Order: sequence, then structure tokens, then C-alpha cells
Amino acid sequence: MHSILKTSLAAFVAAGIAASSASAAGHSLSGDLVIFSDMSNPAPRAVMEGMVERFGEMHPELNIELTVIDREAYKTQIRNFLTANAPDVANWYAANRMLPYVEAGLFEDISDIWEGQISEELASTKGALTIDGKQYGVPYTYYQWGVYYRKDIFDQYGLSEPATWEEELANCQTLLDNGVKCYSIGTKFLWTAGGWFDYLNMRTNGYDFHARLTNGTESWQSDEVRATFANWRQLIDMGAFIDDHQTYAWQEALPFMVNGEAASYLMGNFVVAPLREAGLDDSKLDFYQFVEITPGIPRGEDAPTDTFHIPSNATNKDNARAFLEFVVSADNQTLINNGSNLGQLPVNANSSVDDDKFLQQGFQMLSSEAPGGIAQFFDRDAPAEMAAVAMEGFQEFMVFPDNLEDILDRLEAAREDIY
Repeated sequence: MHSILKTSLAAFVAAGIAASSASAAGHSLSGDLVIFSDMSNPAPRAVMEGMVERFGEMHPELNIELTVIDREAYKTQIRNFLTANAPDVANWYAANRMLPYVEAGLFEDISDIWEGQISEELASTKGALTIDGKQYGVPYTYYQWGVYYRKDIFDQYGLSEPATWEEELANCQTLLDNGVKCYSIGTKFLWTAGGWFDYLNMRTNGYDFHARLTNGTESWQSDEVRATFANWRQLIDMGAFIDDHQTYAWQEALPFMVNGEAASYLMGNFVVAPLREAGLDDSKLDFYQFVEITPGIPRGEDAPTDTFHIPSNATNKDNARAFLEFVVSADNQTLINNGSNLGQLPVNANSSVDDDKFLQQGFQMLSSEAPGGIAQFFDRDAPAEMAAVAMEGFQEFMVFPDNLEDILDRLEAAREDIY
């Protein structure tokens, strides 16, 4: 299932407007530009088509062909079309999800795009697009993870947003003493437990260690990994998480927070909309960055990043480079990520953000935390086979923490087999 949109000047705007846009952007391009996109849901599709339209206005002699493919179908087709009939630009994802295509020589080295000012503007995501010191794509959107919490419950018990692990544990104990679980979570589909491991490991050992672990160069039986699980076990032994979380999907765990049975949820920013829809207005709902555990370690963050790449077999690489530079420009980033479009965060630090307190907090956090590193989430940073085994182990640990040694044995054996 796909559709094709061919852009032309006449289809979009009057000649005078387009000429002005082209002049402002520098020299006008000509020839062809073929783009394949997986932005098939209605809002992302409109964003993708809007970007093509605006780029076409800037370059009236450029013929742009956009093919939008169903997202799930795209995942199965990408290797074939990168090999046999490559477009000039293709959507994909950062970090380990792009690694196989880089190693296979199917994504172009675009380090030249990252030189100069753009490198500074996109600093928070550069690591996620870098392999062996070279960049192979550009980001167009991401979103923050963190702790979303019931501010009214915190106020009721005199709690403040914690900044350290000790403060986190103290808050949690106060909540438990008053019959409120600290955290809601649904681990039925495993990935939510991956978020907890990401944060506990990055806060215990740092982003660089976490990246080496997901890349297969650190042992699951190391002292560092054991320290992460020891911190996690503190919460488990306290009874911090809702009961029977392994039976709930992430959405099914939302009522515990809505009803006040749990005070917070470690989740991506997409959790805000359903919580608001369930009746938690912004006077009751707030957000804080996951706390420091090991003092002095820069705080890495989970911020799954969607990307554009130039296939190595592309025909019109100069036009493709110009499109990627347009995608990451501050103005375009502001426009495509606003609430009526993607409703996520611009990756360009010079962009502006919608007047939404969670997006504002997330943008400030991610734009200022670049030295800590931006992780892509466990099931994107680790190979699929490793992610499946590990996240199953994370869920098992949350239910049966005494099984840790067996879990670590399995994870280490999987590491040796998979990498």
C-alpha cells in the first residue's frame, strides 16, 4: 500500500512566493528527488507532505516524487529497496536500528552535513547518528522520557520533586506508608521494563557504559550491571511498583495513576494525552527528570529519534543533501513538531517549542543534556534478538528478583551468541 505525490510549483504556490523562497534559500535545485517515507499515519503523513511542498516551493525546477509506504510494510521492504531500487532519501531510525544498513554499505556517509553550525544545533542527537566517527543520517523528531507524576498527591503528602536517589527512595517510602504505590507500570509487552533498565543503568554507570552494553562489548555479569540491578531491587523490595504489572499493557496501567492508587509513571511523553483525556489536568500532572544515582555522572536520556538517510545507491545525492539540511533547519523543526503536527520535540536547539509545559520541559532537558548522551530505548539500541531476551529477563526480575543469577547467565550467553 503506497501512494505517490509529485510536487510541482504550480501545484503549490504562486510563482512570486516560490521565487522568494528559493532566493532566500540560496541557489535553486533542478532535476529529480525521490523520497520513500514510512510516515503513513494521518498526522505524520501530513507533516511529510508539507515538508515536500515547502521544499518544492524553494526549488521550483526540482521534480520531487514522494512515496508513502505503510509503516509495517516499510520495515519488511527497506532492505530490498535500498539494494535494488534505492530512493534518494529514506526514513528510518537512529542508533542500532540503522547499524545493519551502515555495515551493509546501504546508507551514505553524510558527515559533511554535520560540519559547522549544524553539528552544534543537533548536538544532542549526534551520537545516535554516529558510527565509527561518521554520521549516516539526520534526525527530524524525538520525544523525552521521564517521570510523570501526580502533583496533587505529592502536595498532599508534602513531597517535592526528587533530584537524588536518596530523595526518590524517601518519597517512595512516604507514599507507601500512606497506601499509595510509587509507580504504575504495565510489563505485559516487556518494553516498559526496558525503560526502567535504561534509566537505572545510565544513572548508575553512565551513558557510555550503557551504550557499550547494548553494543555487546560489556558483560551482563559485570559488577556495573549487578549494581544496576541492586538499585532496581531496592524499589522492588519496597513494593514500589503496582501488583501484577506483568498482566497489564502500558495503557491498562494508566487507571492506577488516574485513580490515585499509584503516584507516578516512568514513560515517554506520549503518556500525557491519555492521562489528560482521563481527567488529569495540568494542575494534577507534572514531570521530573529521572534522578541522579551515581554522583557526577552526566545524565543520559531516552529520546527515541526518527531519522532521514541517503541510500548509498541513490541517484540524486546533492539534492538529497539539500533536503536533509532543510529538514533539520530550526524553522522547519519548529513547524513540523508543533502541537497541530507531530506534537513532539524539535531536535534543533535553536528551534522554538509549543506552549505545552511537558514539551517545554522535555526540550530544555534534552537540549541541555547532550553531554550525557541520548539513548534510543533498549529495543532500538540493542539488536532485536538481544533485546527480546533481555527485556524478558527484566520483566522476570521485577516479578522474581531472586532469579537474578539465572537471568544474568542467560543474558550473558545470549550476548556471546548474538554479537
